Amino acid sequence: MRRTVFDEDHESFRKTLRAFIEAEVAPHYQEWFDDGLVPREFYFKLAELGLFGINVPEEFGGAGLESHKFEAIQYEETARAGVNFGGSGVHVLLALPYIKMLGTEEQKQRFLPAFVSGEEMWALAMTEPGTGSDLAGMKSSARRSDDGSHYVLNGAKTFITGGVHADRVIVCARTAPPRDDDRRFGISLFAVDTKSEGYVVGRKLDKLGLRTSDTAELSFSDVVVPAEDLLGEENQGFSYLGRNLPSERWGIAYGAYAQAAAAVRFAQEYTQQRTVFGKEVASFQNTKFELAACQAKVDAAQAVADRALEALDAGELTAAEAASAKLFCTEVASEVIDRCLQLHGGYGYMNEYPVARLYADNRVNRIYGGTSEVMKTIIAKSMGL
Repeated sequence: MRRTVFDEDHESFRKTLRAFIEAEVAPHYQEWFDDGLVPREFYFKLAELGLFGINVPEEFGGAGLESHKFEAIQYEETARAGVNFGGSGVHVLLALPYIKMLGTEEQKQRFLPAFVSGEEMWALAMTEPGTGSDLAGMKSSARRSDDGSHYVLNGAKTFITGGVHADRVIVCARTAPPRDDDRRFGISLFAVDTKSEGYVVGRKLDKLGLRTSDTAELSFSDVVVPAEDLLGEENQGFSYLGRNLPSERWGIAYGAYAQAAAAVRFAQEYTQQRTVFGKEVASFQNTKFELAACQAKVDAAQAVADRALEALDAGELTAAEAASAKLFCTEVASEVIDRCLQLHGGYGYMNEYPVARLYADNRVNRIYGGTSEVMKTIIAKSMGL
C-alpha cells in the first residue's frame, strides 16, 4: 500500500544516505565488525553528511528541523545494507533531546556546535549493575560542594552504548535520598566531561549482537562536575527521563521494523539464487508461503511504526502508545528474522550473511529501552488494569 509518511526531500536524503553507505561503510564494515566498534573518525563523516544537526536549531549550526523522519530513513537504510553506525544513534536520538529540553542558553552555546560537528560525541548513562529497568534504584551519587561550585560524582554504570568513544556523557545520579512517598525523587542529570579525573571507561562489553556499537562499563571516583554542567533542576531527573522514553522506544520500534523488512529482502534474494534438487528454493510452495507470511507481518509493523512516527513528530505520542509500538514491532521482528534465517539453511548461521547479524542485533530490542514485560505493564496500566 502507498506510504505517505515521506516526501520528496526525504527520498532525496535516502538516495544520498544509500550512496554514502555504499561508498563509506560497506567496504569497511567487516573490519569494524571484527574490531567491535567503528573508528572515531567515522563520526566526523556522519557530521559532514549532516546527520548530527538535522534537529539542532540553526543558530547552533544545525538545520533547524523538528522531525524524526530523517532518523527513520537512517534506520531503514542501515538495516537494508546490513550495517549500523555505532553509537551515533544514541548521540542523536537519546542525548540531543536532553540538551534541547534542559540546556540553558549558555549550555546550548557551549555544547551544540561541537555536537553538530562530531567533535563531541555524547552518550547517556542510566543503567547500573544490579538495577536494570529499576532506575529509581540507582546508587550513583553526586554530592554538591559546600560552596555550590561543583558536584562530586561517584558510582558505576553499565551497558552504556557509545561509552568508549563518548566525549560527554549525560550521567544520572542521586543528589538526594528518595522520599518515603516518592522513591523517584532525588535523581539529577549531569553533562559529564569524559576527560575528567576519576572518570574511567572500563570494559568494552562483548555483546551477542550490535558488534560495531561500542558498549562499555563506566565508573566514577570523586569526579568533579562543575555546577554549570547540571542539566535541568536538581532532583527532578526522573521526570526528565520519563519525557524522553517515548521517543527512545519509538526508535527501537522503528529500527526493529526496518530490520524485519531487511530480513525479508535478504531471504527473498537468497532463495531466488539458491538451488536445491535442481530448482530455486524460492520456487517451493513452503518458501513462497513463508515469505508471504513474513511480508504481511512487515506490512503491519510498518503501519504501526509509521503511525508512531507521525504521532511523535506531532508531539502526541503517549508513553502507552510508544510502549505498544515497541512491543509489537520488536516481537514481529523477532519472529520474521528467525523465519528468514531458517530459509537460508546453514548459511543463515554464518556471520558473513547479513541475516545472521540481523538475528543477533535484533535480540536486544526486546530488552533495552524497557523489556517487553515492562511494555506490557505500561500498556495494561493505560487500560486501567
